[in-house]
Amino acid sequence: MQVQVEGVRADDVVELLREHLAEMHRNSPPGSVYALDLDGLEVPSITFYTARDDEGELLGIGALKELDERTGEIKSMRTASRHLRKGAAAALLQGIVDEAERRGYARLMLETGRTEPFHPAIRLYERFGFEACESFADYVATDFNRFMQLDL
Repeated sequence: MQVQVEGVRADDVVELLREHLAEMHRNSPPGSVYALDLDGLEVPSITFYTARDDEGELLGIGALKELDERTGEIKSMRTASRHLRKGAAAALLQGIVDEAERRGYARLMLETGRTEPFHPAIRLYERFGFEACESFADYVATDFNRFMQLDL
């Protein structure tokens, strides 16, 4: 498995991002989806990653957004449904954490849902040492969302 920086316009990436956005809207209350679309992921503050197998098949995606010179945010983490539980999400998350450390960030933040569809992601983040925290950036805390951070 290879985790690498890649653009968001490859056909398989576009399809997985569409799936991701549809799933976020299906499992989130109105006004509670903060997932980024293609244009939102193509800004200078965001580095977009893919995980691919040795044949080049897309296993998953994730992004690192620079909030400031000491803080990053994890965005758009998604594993392709047919590749769940193969380690792609953990490999992507490790790659993002490694890059955040290389950049000298003091912490990584994220926002996610707290309902059952989000539990596997929360368990992954907790395994990596992320802990609950207060809302950050422009996020508004609700009964639906959950905020986590990892001190680096």
